[in-house]
Amino acid sequence: MKAIAILLGILVPAATAVACVAMLGVWLFGGPPIEVAERVPGTDRPPGTDTMQPTTSTAKPQLVQGDGVPAEVFGDWPRFRGRNFDGISDEFTALAKSWPTDGPERLWEIEVGEGYAAAAIWEGRVYVLDYDRRKKADVLRCLSLTDGKDIWRYSYPVDVKRNHGMSRTVPSVTEGAVVSLGPKCHVTCLEPKTGEFRWALDLVKDFGTRVPPWYAGQCPLIEGGRVILAPAGPEALLVAVDAQKGEVLWRTPNPRGWRMTHSSVMPMEFAGKRMYVYCASGGVVGVSADSGAILWETNAWKISIATVPSPVILGDGRIFLAGGYNAGSMVLQLKEAGGRITAEPTLRLEPKVFGAAQQTPIYYHGCIYGVRPSGELVCLDLEGNVVWTSGPEHRFDLGPLLIAGGLLYVMNDTGLLVMAEATPQGYKPLAQAQVLSGHDAWGPMAIAGGRLIVRDLTHMVCLNVAAPK
Repeated sequence: MKAIAILLGILVPAATAVACVAMLGVWLFGGPPIEVAERVPGTDRPPGTDTMQPTTSTAKPQLVQGDGVPAEVFGDWPRFRGRNFDGISDEFTALAKSWPTDGPERLWEIEVGEGYAAAAIWEGRVYVLDYDRRKKADVLRCLSLTDGKDIWRYSYPVDVKRNHGMSRTVPSVTEGAVVSLGPKCHVTCLEPKTGEFRWALDLVKDFGTRVPPWYAGQCPLIEGGRVILAPAGPEALLVAVDAQKGEVLWRTPNPRGWRMTHSSVMPMEFAGKRMYVYCASGGVVGVSADSGAILWETNAWKISIATVPSPVILGDGRIFLAGGYNAGSMVLQLKEAGGRITAEPTLRLEPKVFGAAQQTPIYYHGCIYGVRPSGELVCLDLEGNVVWTSGPEHRFDLGPLLIAGGLLYVMNDTGLLVMAEATPQGYKPLAQAQVLSGHDAWGPMAIAGGRLIVRDLTHMVCLNVAAPK
């Protein structure tokens, strides 16, 4: 027995070692190659989960008043990409050109539901579309710009499951209305100071909208007392809704069956006509601001997986388009002849030159600033030439950017905020600070009165970037 035990003591470890070596060999040489798939919508949901079903909750909408007080601060950022739809602040507030070693002063911080929904700022108030997972409700919050306390919050029930975050849109606010668009395409209009309910639309039920795979990313637009939306339903590509009554004033036909994307509607002027430009699933369209009639359309620009950045208006009938998933970028040139407008591509850039997976680029003083797929910050001229890049050692991945007072604020995924000169003379960083400690810091930034609001997946922070008095 002793001899058998000794023999087993020798053979068992030896067999185990041989088996391990064999498995290692299979792993290294004999097994199939491991494929790394590109991130696609729905990959972080449980199998069989359908996030596009309408809510069946019997809970009712609720308005709750808080003790927050509006700040006495000059300036606003009333919608996605600011007052002029361009990602540029035109305020006169002097901004600091350097920061202390620990970064700009942190005025307040709040916890928010998972997502990338960013702030709109108006008359000392901050508006953000949040999501309450415990109550399963979209929540439009009005906060004090002073300390982040709730002035009021309006919620309505909707079951939204995690899908790379939930909320990801920016409200639009004017003197008479604040309008939000929720993850499952619920549109809500409230009185901006009190939160009193005005009207609501369910784009899925009312227009046959198909919710995008990563939920709605389109930000509503208020202009001239009308709310402009792109439901992209079977019979309504775009609609104009009376901001006070919620009545549909006009609707754009959708003969090609184009669907909603994550891109937002942008206004522009051309040939004496005010129009709205939208990147739908099958192409780009320009519709009359007066009637909603299609003025022009093109299928020269479409992205198969996800169209996220919005059109950038360059002036003189030029529109800059950029995307991810190897889309690269393009310039469309509008032309008019005989009363008919056409859109022709005049420039096409490969992704390695410039594309934008998530953030909309900024056109400023003759240059286009954005973050390309490599993560580098890039400055382009209008001929598509790369003027400068931040280099591979300064990467910003999917983070947002904003220009104010001639300064470029750009943040990376982890919440590292960099301030640089917005100039074609080269990448000239002035300061940097780790202002967030989470991840997926992708929400667009907002600035008003020298107060910069940024967020990551679960936290929103307000920073004082004004020059010392």
